[in-house]
Amino acid sequence: MKAKFLLPATLIIIMVAFLISLGFWQLDRADEKRAIEGAIEAANTGAAELVGSLDGLEQKEHYHLRLNGHYLTEKQFIYDNQIVQQTSGYYVLTPFVIDQTNQSILVNRGFIPWRGQRDKLADIVVSNFTTQIKVQIDLPVKRMELGESEVGIEFPILLQSLDLVLMGDLAELEFSPVVGLLSPDSNHGFVRQWKPYTGSIGKHIGYAIQWFLMALVLSGIGIRLGWKYRKKNIADKKPFAV
Repeated sequence: MKAKFLLPATLIIIMVAFLISLGFWQLDRADEKRAIEGAIEAANTGAAELVGSLDGLEQKEHYHLRLNGHYLTEKQFIYDNQIVQQTSGYYVLTPFVIDQTNQSILVNRGFIPWRGQRDKLADIVVSNFTTQIKVQIDLPVKRMELGESEVGIEFPILLQSLDLVLMGDLAELEFSPVVGLLSPDSNHGFVRQWKPYTGSIGKHIGYAIQWFLMALVLSGIGIRLGWKYRKKNIADKKPFAV
């Protein structure tokens, strides 16, 4: 009887400890996201930083920065199958070469609806003159595709997913591993409704509560099993009446 009780009791204790550790891990993640959110908010307060190099921008995701350089209007990309305010369309991605360097970054100049005319692009030509732009740094995520899509070679090139290495090869440029989301404060853009960084703090706290509740329920089950075992053990030890 003792062995039959010890095995489930041990498993319950291990599971409770594991669930509690998951809860605290989610709380730690929420603290990390809260710290990142605070750092980004502090960095984006006031004038955006002017940078002359694209090195290390992966560490500045969601930051607002200013860049000096010029667009390459002849090497633009059309990022298709986008939805903004329940309207289908595309993003216009334009290479931007940093002044006095050979570094380049793809700038998302905003959204344009197809308006039922997929065979006709809007006027996306932009001046090649030196200018200053303000962007929000974004780390692109490659979209999942059911099958390999064909990519043309004539600009502007229509794309179904972002592959910065492939796009760099097509444009004969080496793109930064980040994308600049053109600020509504800058000219030569289209519809721009970029989402601010939130960190999903509430989601992590919700998961933590979920793990703690599961640990509490499992603890209750363990206590109930222990109580039943104790009552059974006491009953077995009582002497029989003569």
